[in-house]
Amino acid sequence: MSQTRYLKSMITPTLVEPTENHEAGVASGVWSTQDQLEARRGGVWPEAGVANPDTLIENNFSIDLYEGNGSTQSITTGIDSVNKDSLVWIKNRDAADNHVLTDTVRGATKILASNEADAEATDADTITAFSSTGFALGDDVKVNTNNESYVAWTFKKALKFFDVVTYTGNGTAGRTISHNLGSVPGFIIVKQYQAGETRPWSIYHRGIDSSAPEDYRIIFTTGARADDAGQWNDTAPTSSVFTVGDSTYVNNNGESYVAYLFAHETGDDSMIQCGNYTGNESTPPSVNLGWEPQWVLIKRTTAAGSWVIFDAMRGVPTGGNDEMLLANNTAVLYNGADQLNFTSTGFSFTTAGLNNTNTSGNYIYVAIRRPNMATITDATEVFAVDSGENSSDPRFTSGFPVDFAFVTLTTGSSKYASARLIQTRELRLDVNNAEGGGSNYDFTFNNGWVAGSVGNDYISYMWKRAKGYFDVVAYTGTGSARTVAHGLGVVPEMMWVKQRPYSSDWRVYHSALGNVKVLVLNTDAASANLTSAWNSTTPSSTVFTLGSSNDVNENPLAHIAYLFATLAGVSKVGSVTHSGSSTDVDCGFSAGARFVLLKRTDATGDWYYWDSVRGIVAGNDPYSLINTTAADVTNTDLIDPLASGFQISGDFTDGDYIFYAIA
Repeated sequence: MSQTRYLKSMITPTLVEPTENHEAGVASGVWSTQDQLEARRGGVWPEAGVANPDTLIENNFSIDLYEGNGSTQSITTGIDSVNKDSLVWIKNRDAADNHVLTDTVRGATKILASNEADAEATDADTITAFSSTGFALGDDVKVNTNNESYVAWTFKKALKFFDVVTYTGNGTAGRTISHNLGSVPGFIIVKQYQAGETRPWSIYHRGIDSSAPEDYRIIFTTGARADDAGQWNDTAPTSSVFTVGDSTYVNNNGESYVAYLFAHETGDDSMIQCGNYTGNESTPPSVNLGWEPQWVLIKRTTAAGSWVIFDAMRGVPTGGNDEMLLANNTAVLYNGADQLNFTSTGFSFTTAGLNNTNTSGNYIYVAIRRPNMATITDATEVFAVDSGENSSDPRFTSGFPVDFAFVTLTTGSSKYASARLIQTRELRLDVNNAEGGGSNYDFTFNNGWVAGSVGNDYISYMWKRAKGYFDVVAYTGTGSARTVAHGLGVVPEMMWVKQRPYSSDWRVYHSALGNVKVLVLNTDAASANLTSAWNSTTPSSTVFTLGSSNDVNENPLAHIAYLFATLAGVSKVGSVTHSGSSTDVDCGFSAGARFVLLKRTDATGDWYYWDSVRGIVAGNDPYSLINTTAADVTNTDLIDPLASGFQISGDFTDGDYIFYAIA
C-alpha cells in the first residue's frame, strides 16, 4: 500500500466520486474510493484536520515481537518502508547475537551492528526485502533462529521524527550535511560503513552537556563522553544541516557514511523527545515528557555505562522487573530489576535503578511516544473476544497488542484480570482480594496474551489502549486529595480503580452518577455516596481526582485504574431507565454491539455482561456476572440485537442502569 498514492500532496480527505473505475489517480490531488479503503485498512486515515498521517506516531514507529522459524518469514509492522525510507533495528532476545541495523537507503541485506565498529556487511539471509507493510527475513541466526524470540524496532522517515542520510566524506572540517528532519536534531548517529574500514559509531546528543553539547561526542560503547572538535566541529546542528569536523569517524575523505537523525520536539503533538536528567539513587528522578513513552534509550555520559533500551512491548511493568537490552552489547535480555516506570506524562525511576539508569551523574535519553495519536474508527482494532485457548502462545488471540484483559471459565470461575502495565500480576474482578499471580500473565505479544494456566473452556476479553476509547493508569497513592494524569485524551465516563497490595474493593466512577457516588465492581450493591473517592470532582480530559479513600488512594500503595469513554461508532458509555416492555439502547453503532455490560444503580443488581461470541441474538443469550464466580446462564433472553446498539428485553428487571457497549 502506497502512502504517497493516497496522500496526494498533503490533500484533505474529501471524497470525490470517481468516474469509470476506482483506480487511484482519478484526478491529481483527489481521493478515490479505493484510496480511502486502503487508508482505513492500513490504519493511516487522517484525523479530522490532519492532512498528513506522517504526523501520527502510529504511522512512523513500530515495536514488533516475533518468534524465529529458522526458515523465511515476513514481519508485518504496519510501516510503509517502500515509499518512505526507514530503519529496522533487530535484536535476538534469547541469544548473544549482534544487533542488526538495516535501512532502505543502503538497502536490504546490508547490515550494521550497534555493538561493534565493523564496516557494513552483506548478508543475504537477514532482511531480504522491505514492503509497504513491513519486511521479509531470511534464516540468519541473528534475525530468525527457530524458537528464539526477537524484537524489531522500525523507524520511518517523517518530519519532526526521523531521517536517514548518506554522504561521502571530504576530510574538511566544517563541512555541512543537509537533512530533511524539518526540525533541529536532538540525537544523531553517524557510522562509516565502507568495506575494509573499522570506525566507531559517533553520536551527538543535545543533552550530553547543557552548555555546549556540540563540543562532545560519545560512541556506542560503555565509555563516557569526550571533548572532540573533530566530530561536530563545535557547531550545533540546525533544522536543515548538521556539521562535521575532520575526524575519520564522521568525515574521512572518500569514505561512505550513514547518519540517523532523531528529532527533539515538545508540545502536545510531539512524537519524540531527546533530553537529559541527573541520577539520584536515594531520591529517584522523574522525567516529564507531557505524554507516555513506548520506547526509551538511556546512556550515562559523565561516567561509564551501557546504552540501555526499554520498550512497552517487551515490558516496563509498574512494580515488576523491566526487560532491558543493551545497544552496545550482544547480551540477551535482562529483567532482574524494577528500574523505571512509564507514566502518563513520562517516565520515573526507582531506588532499584542500576548504574546504567540511575546513579550519580548526567544521563541522556531518547523517548518515543506511545501509539495514542490516531483516532480509531474500527472497534475490532481495539477490542476482541476469544473463546477456548490456542495450543501455542499467545493462548488468546486478539489481532492487536493487548493492554488489558480478563479471563474466566464459562462453567464458573473467578474473573482474572491483568494489564500490560502490571504484567506477571493479576487482580480478580469478582472479589476484593490483593494482587497475585506470576510469570504466566504475559503481554509480550503483538496479537494476544497468555493468561496463566487455563484451558479450552475459558473465554477472554481484550482491550487495547486508544485515544478517546480506553486507557490504563498505574499510580502510587498519597492518602491526600490529589489529581492523577491520564492519556485518554477525553473526559473518562467510567473508571474502575483498585488498590493492589491488600484487600480492597474495586471502586467504580460513572458519569451518570456524578462525582459523589460510587459503585463496587465486586459486589451487587446499589450506588452509594462516598465523597472521599473522587473528592467530589469530575475528571477532566487530562486528569482524574482522588480523595483520601484507601480504596483509591492509600499511601504509599500501588493502584491501577481503567478508564473508559464513548468513541463514536466504537464504544458507548451511558445510562438508561428500563421499564416494562423492551427498551432500545441507541449507542450510535451500525451493526450492533459485540459486548454489553449492564448494572442496576438504584437498587442492588449484578454486573451482567454479554458478548457476540457466545451470542447476542433474538433468542436466549448466555451471560456472565463480573461480581460472582457463577457459571454462564444460557436459558434467558434478557437482551436482543439492535443495529444501533442493543435492546433490553421485557424480562429484565425494571430500574435505572448504567451500561458500557462496544461495537
